Amino acid sequence: MNLNILASEKTGFKSGYASLIGKPNVGKSTLLNHLVSRKLAAISRRPQTTRNKITGICHLPGGQIILLDTPGIHQSTSKLNQAMVQASMSTYGDVDVILFMIDAKQKFRPEDEFVLDSLKEVKTPIFLVINKIDLIPKPELLQLINELKGRAAFTDIIPISALKEDGLDILKELLLKHLPEGPQYFPEDMITDCPEEFLVAEIIREKIIRLTHLEVPYAVAVMVESMREGQKGVIVIDAAIYVEKASQKKIIIGEKGALLKKVGSQARIEIEKRLGSKVYLNNFVKVKERWRENSRYLKEFGYTHGNH
Repeated sequence: MNLNILASEKTGFKSGYASLIGKPNVGKSTLLNHLVSRKLAAISRRPQTTRNKITGICHLPGGQIILLDTPGIHQSTSKLNQAMVQASMSTYGDVDVILFMIDAKQKFRPEDEFVLDSLKEVKTPIFLVINKIDLIPKPELLQLINELKGRAAFTDIIPISALKEDGLDILKELLLKHLPEGPQYFPEDMITDCPEEFLVAEIIREKIIRLTHLEVPYAVAVMVESMREGQKGVIVIDAAIYVEKASQKKIIIGEKGALLKKVGSQARIEIEKRLGSKVYLNNFVKVKERWRENSRYLKEFGYTHGNH
């Protein structure tokens, strides 16, 4: 008889998947990072910072919640954006619970309606998570909850502030309640199944997003080409930063290489913390024209077919 199965039956251990769904910029990645108590997903004030599904594992005494942070769902025209939206919607049937997030300060917008419409045929339990409640007065929040009650058959409505970690314990408790009994899928010291190369690339991309503006952040893709141990245990990382135009390459490099140097030093500090090791980071910038509209490049960069 399998002792592990016996143990999980005896303790009533619960485990399952929850998907974070919403329009761009409602705080899905911030919630993921706070639920797993480590920074996994790139965060910025810009919409569409998250481009891939990112897995985060939340370990609790009675179970394990496997969270999927997904790109913001929006009406999209470019091939990249369509692939991002497809990545989000593809989680609907694969999870035990869907967390549909909205921004309390922005109330319920047509963009939220667009996301809710995409959930119409879904049989999975849907929690409405109202984020950023620290930014509005309580009477306003109560009014918003009342208005939204009739919008859909939500399993639960949970007000939170992901940034201030307000309401997260209640959210975890309710999630656990709705997950099936099951095995511990991941060991307790594991918080993601994303490869290190992917997480390193995300750190570099986040720094570029924060240090550039206009169209540049949206035109950037980062690929870690190699990670190896060099002398004295230093990890040597070669990363390619792809843009769509020569003018964007010029911006990212900056005058006398100043901006690229800044991206490199900010990213290196965070990567060293993440890997617990000294890092030598070698970033270089390449132009791939209109890569966001090119199916081959989207596949190469991991945005379509078996992406993370």
